Amino acid sequence: MDVELRASDDDRNRVVAELHRHTTAGRLTLDEFSDRVGAVWTARTLGDLAALTRDLPALPDDAATGAAAVGHGRRELLVLFAVAALTLLLLGGFLAVTR
Repeated sequence: MDVELRASDDDRNRVVAELHRHTTAGRLTLDEFSDRVGAVWTARTLGDLAALTRDLPALPDDAATGAAAVGHGRRELLVLFAVAALTLLLLGGFLAVTR
């Protein structure tokens, strides 16, 4: 990587996402995250961006693990919603029959 190359918006978005994952993992406080994200948007080169994550460990590839976790969470939410809707229908039917 040539550290003198100009950074693109995609490069900046990638670094912000990485900082967010580190904050979620507890490696950065919200204040540190906020400070670094502000610096991301003023960074001009890839070297400037690299300096913002230099003290953080490499993250595992989230392409597989992150997408699977999000899909699993959505699936759980859908099941919960379906159970709640079924419960309401059964309760409504029970109340209609007993009145």
